[in-house]
Amino acid sequence: MRRLFWLALGVTVGALVMRKLSRVAEKLTPQGVAGGIASGLRELADSVGAFGADVRAAMADREQELRRTTGLDGTTGATRASGTTGAHARPIDG
Repeated sequence: MRRLFWLALGVTVGALVMRKLSRVAEKLTPQGVAGGIASGLRELADSVGAFGADVRAAMADREQELRRTTGLDGTTGATRASGTTGAHARPIDG
């Protein structure tokens, strides 16, 4: 009974090791390396695109804030942005 247990254990471990080695060997083939590089470049392009979208959204928000505070958004009697303090925190005469 012990021999059968150790035999089964050895076969199972051997199969797992062979599967793992096969995956590693497949990644080291030219096709595997090319696939890894392509995947990495795809992820990089997605990240750069998302970053660009975030920058454009922040830029539009900031531009709207600047237009609002300078009175260039079509309103009259613009005031400074909320949160400003000190001697310069008074309405701008337009």
